[in-house]
Amino acid sequence: MENNYLLDEETLFVVSQTFKALSDPTRIRILYLLCSSEHSVNDIANLLDLSQSAVSHQLRFLKNLRLVKFRREGTTLFYSTDDEHIMNLLKQSVEHATHN
Repeated sequence: MENNYLLDEETLFVVSQTFKALSDPTRIRILYLLCSSEHSVNDIANLLDLSQSAVSHQLRFLKNLRLVKFRREGTTLFYSTDDEHIMNLLKQSVEHATHN
């Protein structure tokens, strides 16, 4: 009998990495900012009062999980979200946390 409720190892890994990404307050702040519009590393660092190196480190982590993407304009990289499913999950989580 086939059990459709069992997840394969790759799916389990991807889901756990996604929740790992969403478990960090800095990554949540960056993703939530990017939900509204694309931003450069400098913009993100300034708006969230973070160092550029901290932002770059977190963006690299998020990019490896395909949660953010970038486009190049000259020497500047502009980051935006790359997965609407995860952004919806993030927005719903924020709604849940702020619901009275």
